[in-house]
Amino acid sequence: MITHIHGKLVEKTPTEVVIDCNGVGYTINISLHTYSLIPNQDNLKLFTHLLIKEDSHSLFGFVEKSEREIFKLLISVSGIGANIARTMLSSIEPKQIINAIGSGDVGTIQSIKGIGVKTAQRTIIDLKEKVLKLYDLDEVSVSQNNTNKDEALSALEVLGFIRKSSEKIVEKIVREMPDATVETIIKQALKNL
Repeated sequence: MITHIHGKLVEKTPTEVVIDCNGVGYTINISLHTYSLIPNQDNLKLFTHLLIKEDSHSLFGFVEKSEREIFKLLISVSGIGANIARTMLSSIEPKQIINAIGSGDVGTIQSIKGIGVKTAQRTIIDLKEKVLKLYDLDEVSVSQNNTNKDEALSALEVLGFIRKSSEKIVEKIVREMPDATVETIIKQALKNL
């Protein structure tokens, strides 16, 4: 119904913005990803999704159309409401969510606060085909990289390194050397930790 809002930015917090459109202020829920992309200027255009429930009408806003599409996909999954979808988009980059779903990476989805194993698995089962088709991903190569990445992260955790700090380094290694073996990833990570 409401596809975008363009107006004067009145308030901005990490979870919501207020946009004044011709004297009417709209409170719009946002993710941290969108918050980080909002420019420092008075005028703002957000792509929106209106969620209507029995007891409320809520607007969710996104700087990028692609993030809105991912949000719509996520809320189509049983067990994922708008707030959990927003948490997912706030916790990890939308591209990472797409890659995790496309490759069947339950661990990445489950690492998000509020997502259990069953919900992570359901998300992958419900959305994998759509994601592979929509984003034209190569299932095998993505899966291979994530398997190596996950094994390397697990090994580093066993060695006593904190997963959060290891993830950033391992991500960088996998980006630079997509065909790296588990051993190579671990050796490179150890040099940087």
